[in-house]
Amino acid sequence: MLDLKEQLKLKSFVFKHKYGQNFLTDANLLKAIVSDANINENDNVLEIGAGAGTLTKYILERTKSKVVAIEIDKTLQPILEENLKQTSVQLEFCDFLRIKPEQIKKWFNGEKFKVVANLPYYISTPILFYLIDNQLPVESITVMLQFELAQRLSAKPETKDYGALTVLLNIISDVSLTRKVSKKLFLPEPKVDSAVVNIKFDFNKFDVDFNMISRFVKNCFMMRRKTLINNIISTYDITREEVKNIFNKLNIGENARAESLTATQFVELFNSFTSIKKL
Repeated sequence: MLDLKEQLKLKSFVFKHKYGQNFLTDANLLKAIVSDANINENDNVLEIGAGAGTLTKYILERTKSKVVAIEIDKTLQPILEENLKQTSVQLEFCDFLRIKPEQIKKWFNGEKFKVVANLPYYISTPILFYLIDNQLPVESITVMLQFELAQRLSAKPETKDYGALTVLLNIISDVSLTRKVSKKLFLPEPKVDSAVVNIKFDFNKFDVDFNMISRFVKNCFMMRRKTLINNIISTYDITREEVKNIFNKLNIGENARAESLTATQFVELFNSFTSIKKL
């Protein structure tokens, strides 16, 4: 059987920079990603960025349920169809960010599913925001990301990597960086190392309207150089004195910045504001 490099050459496949294509080639790593995703035979799986189907194969070995693999590059269709022939995978050639959430739910008949992906670096953050903002019935997300972004997702308060996405994920999930991955395990080799991140969702972790707190948190991080108080009063119809009173009750310093608050503190702050103002 041809290895991936030989197969791509035979099919005259040309890597496209605009899609950020870097395919995984190491079998042990591919198996490890599926293991990190904790896929069992009853799990529905959505794979974003099927590439040449190397990861898809190992997903299909672990589950007997529905697997949908999305790929934006239609020139990969003959390679995917060859590598995944005689399997039950549903291949969809489209831009994931242009898919309506209702369509994704329809693929899985409204049932829960797990997301597994080797995400292109340039579009990783928009895809993660799409998945959490639309509150799809996702049990978990296990993704290969640029190492720098993986650090952001698992960052702690008071660090430069800590941001709105970190906070929002902490409000609705538990995030863990499961393994660092050398750039040498990709074809072609990218400029930086990667990491696998596992995100286990629990939308009931806090009793809060996620859509509303999502907008609130994003606004709080809008201008990182500003203090949190200044960000809030420049965005909402609320006085400085009202904000100060809330901060005092929650033991938040008046000069605090958004990156200094934990997810729990953001929930407390949001609940305090919504008790006196419509945000």
